[in-house]
Amino acid sequence: METNAKDLLKGQGAIFLCAFLWSTSGLFIKLISWHPVLIAGSRSLIAALFMRVLRHAINPKTPLKTGFGFWAGGICYALTMASFVIANKLTTSANAILLQYSAPVWAAVLGWAFIREKPHWEHWCALAAVLGGMILFFRDGIASGHLAGDLLAVLSGILFGAQSVFLRMQKNANPSDSLIFAHLICFIISVPFIFTHTPLLSASSVFPVLFMGVIQIGCASVLFSYGIRRVKAVQAMLSAMVEPVLNPVWVLLVTGEKPAAAALAGGAVIITAVIASSLIGKRRIAAGSP
Repeated sequence: METNAKDLLKGQGAIFLCAFLWSTSGLFIKLISWHPVLIAGSRSLIAALFMRVLRHAINPKTPLKTGFGFWAGGICYALTMASFVIANKLTTSANAILLQYSAPVWAAVLGWAFIREKPHWEHWCALAAVLGGMILFFRDGIASGHLAGDLLAVLSGILFGAQSVFLRMQKNANPSDSLIFAHLICFIISVPFIFTHTPLLSASSVFPVLFMGVIQIGCASVLFSYGIRRVKAVQAMLSAMVEPVLNPVWVLLVTGEKPAAAALAGGAVIITAVIASSLIGKRRIAAGSP
């Protein structure tokens, strides 16, 4: 689809709202006592059902279009969700979300490889800065036993960037179908854990999972699929930068979990790098450069 200035603004606004909803995930994951894979699978099942009902209500006759982007986007998003939830259990919410938000740089690199959206110099500089920020995270992760969680968060960031590129491939189709597929994969992965880590069904667990399924990930997925059709993959990732800012704030306010000084420093480097690359890119486009 062709994108004009009005559509671009709508797309960025949708992804901003999506990121606001995403930002509550760290808090609810911390509050639910279930195995992390069960949390991811349960919320994804609810999200898939919610999105399928919504799709039928809005576009009942729209055909399902599959292809490389559909399959790759669904698989990458499913693995993104699973790795992020597990990372949240193995490291701090701040580490998990801030490391995941190296995603804009990965989206730039992978976008060049798969959809020929060539990164500019500011993206390469941001990549170098992000790698420096990761070193700070790893230092604390090794010292505190959080290395496994930090590595999973990095993997989540790579997958997150990749899925934005593959969903962007579907700008003339319906990216929400790929997200429904992703949620079903995530649920299927979690099924064996029901028998080995039987969840305790209580109000303190069920209601947060329902909220996550319908609002935090269900509505957010719909918003993201709307936005990614209207903005480039890198722009989508940069518009979502509100999430890593708000995610540890919710956790701090409710649970009192404070990120380590090195984690804050590493996060500041990562956020500064991606925001700076975004501002430079927008100024270049405003000047008429490709």
